[in-house]
Formats: sequence, C-alpha cells, structure tokens
Amino acid sequence: MARADKAAAVADIAEQFKEATATLITEYRGLTVANLAELRRSLGGAATYSVAKNTLVKRAASEAGVEGLDELFAGPTAIAFVSGEPVDAAKAIKTFAKDHKALVIKGGYMDGRALTVAEVERIADLESREVLLAKLAGAMKGNLAKAAGLFNAPASQVARLAAALQEKKAAEGQAAPAEPAPAAEAAGEPASETPTGAPETPVEAE
Repeated sequence: MARADKAAAVADIAEQFKEATATLITEYRGLTVANLAELRRSLGGAATYSVAKNTLVKRAASEAGVEGLDELFAGPTAIAFVSGEPVDAAKAIKTFAKDHKALVIKGGYMDGRALTVAEVERIADLESREVLLAKLAGAMKGNLAKAAGLFNAPASQVARLAAALQEKKAAEGQAAPAEPAPAAEAAGEPASETPTGAPETPVEAE
C-alpha cells in the first residue's frame, strides 16, 4: 500500500475511534466472508464492523488518544465501532460469538479506558436502554432532576451507571445476615439484657 493510502486509512480509523461511543475488539480467525456479512447484519445500525491491519490500527488508536489496547491488536483483528447503544452492540457480538466459536471477543474501549473481556460481556448482559433508564431513575429515589438527566445521558454513561447499579445490588445480596443474640450461658440463668437501640481477508478499513 502506498504511503499516502496508509496515511488516509490511519486517519479514517482514528476518526472512527474518536466518534465511537464504544469500541469492541475481536479476532475473527476462521470466519468466512458470509459469516462476517451475517455479523454486520446482526449489528444493524448499532456499530460498524471493520477488518484492519494491526499496524494501522495501532497508529490510528495512538492518533485518536486511545490507550491500553495495543496488546489486543494481534492476529486477525476486526473492530466494532459503536455509534448507537453499547449494550446492543455488545449483545450482538456476544450472541454471535456463542454461535460462531471462531469469533473471539478480546476487549474494548469506552469512557476513556480499556475494557476487559469480562467487562464487555457484562455490558452485553445488561437490559435495553429503556429498561435501564427506568431502573436507574427508580434508584434515584425521587430525585427528579437527576432522573430526568438520565434520559439525555450518553449511551456509554447509561451502560456504565447500570453496570455499577448491578454490582451494588450483587454486593448487597452477598452481605452476611446479622448474627443472633447470644444465648444464656447456663440453663436457668436469665439472659443478660441487650440494648434495643443498638445499630475475513484483512483490509485497511471498511
């Protein structure tokens, strides 16, 4: 590829990094052209799925200020640049990977930081934006100003808040039950009183 063409490809990929609400990194070794076309259809308008050379992607990520992904750019790399809801795109990728073992989720990028595979899958397991907004608004406990602000929040922020809420509920569910009050030390001895008030083929970019 000519130097000018490489520069143009890098600039195009860098722009996609900048504009994406989230980025999902995958390896597509073994997928056919038909498989890739099917995956793109499953993503719909939620993301653009691009196959690219790792050297160009690394340069583009650097130019876009995206850090922490270099180690993921190995092997046949394809990137989902999410323009819609991160939840929808992650869900489509995860579902496709379940049916096509050749597709491997390697990580992602959202809100200025790299995502692990587990974090991408956690986002994929979240509910739709409408359901998330309803639950998040309810969690605000009547704070109408904050609840109203959620409906105009960026998709990545909604997904991040929902994940945090999910983790909080999981932590609360694992809290140990309070220990029962100690029994009297000996039979017949009254218990002491206790205080009641105690608390495909790689191309540069598609």
